[in-house]
Amino acid sequence: MGRIDAATLKAWIGDGRELAILDAREEGEFGRAHLFWATPCPLSRAELRLRALLPRLSTRICCVDGGEGGLAERLAGLLAGMGATEVHVLDGGVPAWREAGFVVFSGVNVPSKAFGEWVEHHYGTPSVDPAELKAMAEAGEDMVILDSRPLDEFRRMSIPGAINVPGGELVYRIGEILRSPRTTVVVNCAGRTRSILGAESLRRAGLPNRVVALRNGTMGWELAGFACDRGREASYPRGTPASLAEARARAAAFAARHGVRPLDAAGLAALRADPDRTTYLLDVRDPEEFAAGHLPGSLSAPGGQLVQATDRWVAVRHARIVLVDDTGVRARMTGGWLRQLGGWDVHVLEGGLDGPLERGHPPPACPEAAAIRPATVAAPELAAMLGEGGAQVVQLSRSLDFREAHIPGALWGVRTRLAALAPRLDAGRPVVVAAEEEAVGRLAVPELEALGRAPVLLLRGGLAAWRAGGFPLAADRRDPPDAACIDAYLRPYDRNEGVEEAMREYLSWEVALVHEVARDGDARFGTAPA
Repeated sequence: MGRIDAATLKAWIGDGRELAILDAREEGEFGRAHLFWATPCPLSRAELRLRALLPRLSTRICCVDGGEGGLAERLAGLLAGMGATEVHVLDGGVPAWREAGFVVFSGVNVPSKAFGEWVEHHYGTPSVDPAELKAMAEAGEDMVILDSRPLDEFRRMSIPGAINVPGGELVYRIGEILRSPRTTVVVNCAGRTRSILGAESLRRAGLPNRVVALRNGTMGWELAGFACDRGREASYPRGTPASLAEARARAAAFAARHGVRPLDAAGLAALRADPDRTTYLLDVRDPEEFAAGHLPGSLSAPGGQLVQATDRWVAVRHARIVLVDDTGVRARMTGGWLRQLGGWDVHVLEGGLDGPLERGHPPPACPEAAAIRPATVAAPELAAMLGEGGAQVVQLSRSLDFREAHIPGALWGVRTRLAALAPRLDAGRPVVVAAEEEAVGRLAVPELEALGRAPVLLLRGGLAAWRAGGFPLAADRRDPPDAACIDAYLRPYDRNEGVEEAMREYLSWEVALVHEVARDGDARFGTAPA
């Protein structure tokens, strides 16, 4: 493991070689201040994240933290133990980067969100504000409102009358939704990025209709004093659209303009066997389609979300990305945007679903967790123990999920930070670890045992087993409080106080990103040489 200074890392970012910058802090901490091309890899989930983020462990890696000391080193140690061969730590972390005169960014998914602002400026994406849209609806204008977020976000809040069509599906499905070239298409999301990218996808694909983005999305709608709907399920027609040929031609032209290359199965095998380059294999279809059958070794990365949150899947600059779907439409549209966002070498796998397929959403491989063999307790046993006051539960859900559903009386915790719970644990009662993912629960057991407070057990089957048994769950929007949610960068509507002010700040932050990116100088949005 080597140590480098900020000037060295800045030079590496621009030298054209593969580079992964991994930030070891939790997402909420990362969101306060980080490097532009840094990828969040919180220590609490690092063993589960690293192999997907780094398909080739011999790539060049720099670990970063917030200057607290120790977090980046711990991540580097994990990487070395996994077999990574070129691991470095940024001396002084983010504070040293700032002190060297380089730009520091707040927020999450910053490259993607900054790219969305660049797209609006570069292509002149037209938009309407909420008052204009409200007037259009009241006047009975011929229009459709398409919400480009995943269905779970659409259910939480949506523009009245909108239909859910996630961004990666728009060009693929639009022929089944529109009946006239005179229909105005309005694309929205919660804020700006997916509205802009969704609208511009349809425009770049050559749709003859008037297409506009809803300025500031559902946040702008509520700030204008209008009410969002909740709990709606209106969505696009499933199955292969009858308009496939037209969608395919549009997507092929878009992809070709930006240097997306076709690839056959033999070509994929050659890329994956190359020891000197990193290759990601990402399936851009809807997660339900992925679960029904996918190429072995591929990861589910729905196209609209992949462009909106690229750093969730791709950590290596100058890597190769191979995109998979069933018809090539969604892969080509996604690939065209990825080429412009990060200049990656992007391919679309022809006949990507030919041959044997796997089903489901396999959990990430985690030999570190598999090696831990804790004592376990079944959900009915835990329920009985709790009824008699004979156990205490530490629940390792994401903080926002814990607020919505937790085992009554459970303490919320973040793995690798569980020492903070020591004063609240009784020495006389067993501690039961309950986690959404068994691997996370297993990894937490030695950490809690090291506190020496009480015997530690693992809830067998995790929270899924608790739910399946019909045992009670509690909800409390203020547990944990906003300030304690270090594992999540709170969106405005996740907050308990100051929601409107947070919405305004978030929208202003998005708009300002394009200027901060220009000042930073490390992004080169637009198509890189093919």
